[in-house]
Amino acid sequence: MAHGILPSRGDRFRIHPVASRLAPMFCFALLTASCALASFAFACATPFAAFAVVAAAMLPQRSALLVVTGAWLVNQTIGFGVLHYPVDSGTIAWGFVIGAAALLSTAAASKVLGLLPQGRTPLMLAITLVAAYGIYELALFTATPFLGGEVAFTAAIVTRIALTCAVWLAGLVAVCEIVRLVGPAGPKGAMSA
Repeated sequence: MAHGILPSRGDRFRIHPVASRLAPMFCFALLTASCALASFAFACATPFAAFAVVAAAMLPQRSALLVVTGAWLVNQTIGFGVLHYPVDSGTIAWGFVIGAAALLSTAAASKVLGLLPQGRTPLMLAITLVAAYGIYELALFTATPFLGGEVAFTAAIVTRIALTCAVWLAGLVAVCEIVRLVGPAGPKGAMSA
């Protein structure tokens, strides 16, 4: 799998499941569908750090930020519209904090991927996930003096969510690799990395 996701071009992008011109729409579809699934399965523990890494590995920073914003909007729509989150100032504020944390995580992932060497993509994605997750959790934690919720930052909870993000990242990369392999151009065509 590692060989397939490595970029063949001289760009900094690590994941190439589809042609470059289709990457923003593919990433948007992948992450919004994944976010919808995660929102129903995990409610408040949506793996935004994993989404940030995938978006940053596939798109320029601005596009990655837009795609993650779309995923966050899906999450909030499902939360308030379907899962009936309470419509109060605290819950709404936490929604915006989660969105800001997801965007900071995406910016961090984009920066880290730009600094890391091109080889060993799975390792580089893992390193990037550690950085993105750290930024995400730190951003959330900085809101706790104002919004409460310190009890959600125990080692057990933070570790469980980190492992969830790692599993989601592996799954998303696997989906990208499958799409690359079964796409119209196949593993050696324009879609390949």
